[in-house]
Amino acid sequence: MVKKNVLTQLGVSEEQLLEYLDKDVREIFSMMLGIELVPAKPSMTVRKFRNCVTAMVGFTGSYSGMASINIPENMALEFASIMLGMELTECDADVKDSLGEIANMISGSFKHHFVSDGHEVRLSTPSVISGEEYFMNFGSVSDTATIMFEHNEGHFMVNIYLEA
Repeated sequence: MVKKNVLTQLGVSEEQLLEYLDKDVREIFSMMLGIELVPAKPSMTVRKFRNCVTAMVGFTGSYSGMASINIPENMALEFASIMLGMELTECDADVKDSLGEIANMISGSFKHHFVSDGHEVRLSTPSVISGEEYFMNFGSVSDTATIMFEHNEGHFMVNIYLEA
């Protein structure tokens, strides 16, 4: 749950915030990858990952925080292969660059819901991590909004952490 003072500053409820995020992610996947995602489901925030790729983009300005997308490696390979139009078989720099670009598009689209109201927000360059097992901490779990998307037999998560 995003902090109430941040929601008040943005002029939205947490449900509206999650609706914006859901719509943005589904539009990006439809446009850029030709993938129609099942509508998102709110989820518990997970901090421990196995055989995944996580791409993150930071927010700074009127509010700060981070958006991240956490994807199993097999799905990351599929998404990057579609984006690049070639078969990828290992989680290399091309996969990480592709997922960083997806995170950047999600963050850019998401921030536009609020900059028109006079909020200035800048984005960091994407950061990408992957591995057999890793922990990821940003903000507090209780202040992070997380939604889960399904694709084929798997799922991936998108997290938003915001603070005023």
